[in-house]
Amino acid sequence: MTDLLWQPSDEVIASANVTQFMSYVNEKHGLGLNSYDALHTFSIERQELFWPAVWDYCGVRASTRGERVIADGDKMPGAKYFPDARLNYAENLLRRRDDATAMLFRGEDKVASEVTWRELYDRVSCAQQQLKASGFSKGDRIAAVMPNMPETAMAMLGAASLGGIWSSCSPDFGERGILDRFGQTEPKVLIACDGYYYNGKEIDISGKLAAVVAELPTVEHVIVVSYIGRAEETAAKLPNGVTWDAFVARHAPTDIEFEQLPFDHPLFILFSSGTTGVPKCIVHGAGGVLLKHLVEHQMQADIRPGDKVFYFSTCGWMMWNWLMSALASEATLLLFDGSPFAPSERVLFDYADEAGMTLFGTSAKYIDAVRKTGWKPRETHSLKTVRTILSTGSPLAPESFDFVYDNIKKDVLLASMSGGTDICGCFVIGVPVLPVRSGEIQVNGLGMATDVWDEDGKTMASGKGELVCARPFPTMPVSFWNDPAGEKYHKAYFDRFENVWCHGDFAEWTPHGGMIIHGRSDATLNPGGVRIGTAEIYAQVEAMDEVIEGLAIGQQWDNDARIVLFVRLSDGVTLDDELTAAIKSRIRKGASPRHVPAKIVAVADIPRTKSGKITELAVRDVVHGREIRNKEALANPEALELFRNLPELRS
Repeated sequence: MTDLLWQPSDEVIASANVTQFMSYVNEKHGLGLNSYDALHTFSIERQELFWPAVWDYCGVRASTRGERVIADGDKMPGAKYFPDARLNYAENLLRRRDDATAMLFRGEDKVASEVTWRELYDRVSCAQQQLKASGFSKGDRIAAVMPNMPETAMAMLGAASLGGIWSSCSPDFGERGILDRFGQTEPKVLIACDGYYYNGKEIDISGKLAAVVAELPTVEHVIVVSYIGRAEETAAKLPNGVTWDAFVARHAPTDIEFEQLPFDHPLFILFSSGTTGVPKCIVHGAGGVLLKHLVEHQMQADIRPGDKVFYFSTCGWMMWNWLMSALASEATLLLFDGSPFAPSERVLFDYADEAGMTLFGTSAKYIDAVRKTGWKPRETHSLKTVRTILSTGSPLAPESFDFVYDNIKKDVLLASMSGGTDICGCFVIGVPVLPVRSGEIQVNGLGMATDVWDEDGKTMASGKGELVCARPFPTMPVSFWNDPAGEKYHKAYFDRFENVWCHGDFAEWTPHGGMIIHGRSDATLNPGGVRIGTAEIYAQVEAMDEVIEGLAIGQQWDNDARIVLFVRLSDGVTLDDELTAAIKSRIRKGASPRHVPAKIVAVADIPRTKSGKITELAVRDVVHGREIRNKEALANPEALELFRNLPELRS
């Protein structure tokens, strides 16, 4: 029986945005929806009513919506939402022009800044005017190598106001990682910082920038933002280089003319993790991103005007794009750059108290890392304003659910959610009107016909299967870049089940209508023909004090596959026979005998992507002697060498 950790009060339920929206839908259409499940059913079975209701309730700004809601609504891919609409994403985010706070920024080096709505609008206006004067226009690409700071948002909004297409990565990406991404999209403008701070160190990236610009022949303008105080000298060494301050100073603020564009006009290019090859360039349309994020922010996360919304993210993760859209709900964005553990694990909790944070968004790995320090934030921080804690990036373990309620805050909505770069949003998510249970994602997201299917494409009411989405939704990618026939796009999601999105996650429904994600199905272990999700193993071993984290793969062995578990151990701990036996016993009891690894190997480090996800597939390829073509996608590519030619795997 799953433990009930939190139950919303009657007051919380009555005041929730999703409750108000349900009343709005009932009144508008003469319905009697009286539960989240009923609203969800309506959202997928009556999409032609649901999405216009979202549009109106959330006050989408557009020159026209048009009469049609969905064209070719039976096609995946191929469905077109609001095909006659004309709107602009940036216009919907720049709703205010007053002196209230739009953004707060905190950097690891103690840099702090505040931007009002008026200042945000005016700086976007200046940036847009100069972009336009520089020859940047609809359909052109702008690429960013930037921290999560206000100037990044300003540049994105300036480009989006003209119909430009934005892509970004964080400044810790290597030269090859940047070029593997932006080399495909051929940007006209590159915006970058002069350097950044991480873990107590100042890191100059001027040399890397020069090498990158030399390999991007389409770049006509390079804009350098000052963060470590070297923007002028960095810009002077780059062809057509200019500082951000000089770039925006060429114009006075004026009313912005927002280009009115089709609903599916490209807005963002997001990149797959790229651990198995050059990253896929996933193109997302402006209208779909806007509508999906409005639903997730207002209905699922209960964001309201004046809320202070934080998500710990770099500009290389889609959660940065997700965070930006919260401006459309008139929330204040709390931006942060740097290590969340420098100088201590208290940094983000200090920020929460100081800024009056209402939504605290982070990754499952971060919550687990705080848990393993032994510190209890509730003993040192009030967190009185925090109503919601969001977690994504990987499955949130039951131990981490318990840690949040026992040691961070009892009266809070803890919403684990899962989706991805592929949809710039979530399939399954939280909601403030239902209970939270340990280890479970609460609900299917509104508008998402998410399900779990077996090998034959049949719904599984229980048991582990493939995560699918059986009906279209607005943030299906517009396309993949440089995939004119759509072959790569189709292969990525629709080869497994025709006309149904197959996401590549291994999942199961719970008796309460929630979901548990068991990791990627393409990294699923298959010993003896039995499919096993790696997350089930991690949930057991990472609950042990001796183990910091684990990574499991299937190794081809003796005409079958055997499970190999790599563990990174706590300081001073050795993987002896006693600990090996304890790990196996824990897995056997907590998961099943079939989950017990044939081999357990201690390693000094585990490779992960820039967004913090461990890279099972890359490790599996190294173990099997296959080439890793894109190490630059990793935050710590040197760790891969720890897995090559291990003697423990030869017997």
